[in-house]
Amino acid sequence: MQATAYTFDPVTRTGSVLLDDGTSVDFGAAAFDAGGLRLLRPGQRVRIEAERENGGLRITLVTLQTF
Repeated sequence: MQATAYTFDPVTRTGSVLLDDGTSVDFGAAAFDAGGLRLLRPGQRVRIEAERENGGLRITLVTLQTF
């Protein structure tokens, strides 16, 4: 699934993305680390993997979208 990076804290390695429908979804350090990234800037297109959890989404991977 694709999204746009919305926030990112390099100290905690956590942040949020905006899905294409405008929904904001938070991600934790484990999801960021799983993607092998070192930094993420707001506005970058990313690819995410997520699982349904308690009626919402839990992001398990964040990486850059490549074409």
